[in-house]
Amino acid sequence: MGRVVSFEMSSQDPKKAAAFYSEVFGWKVSEPQWDYWGVNTGSKEKPGVDGGVALGPSDYPHGTRIQIEVDSIDNALLKAKGNGAQVAREKMEFADFYLAYLVDPVGIGFGLIERKS
Repeated sequence: MGRVVSFEMSSQDPKKAAAFYSEVFGWKVSEPQWDYWGVNTGSKEKPGVDGGVALGPSDYPHGTRIQIEVDSIDNALLKAKGNGAQVAREKMEFADFYLAYLVDPVGIGFGLIERKS
């Protein structure tokens, strides 16, 4: 079963957006890396779903996407495309995980993430 493990908020002013959520909701914001401000929304006693605020790309300048963790990003991409999804960003490799962005058949954007072993 795919679990929602993270979120990403896109903004054309991510520094300002991160400051807003920190002030209003008490989210802990990390130092930015590559125009991405990681956020922690909970504590050890009361966990939350962590994510980040990023500089939105031209095709997704504003909005929020959930990240769904899967065992195999390649299999999930094939299954999603076979069921009407469009791939917005093909599989990308990072140090600890793979990531891809899709749009479902009704226009909702989301991410797929596969952690490396």
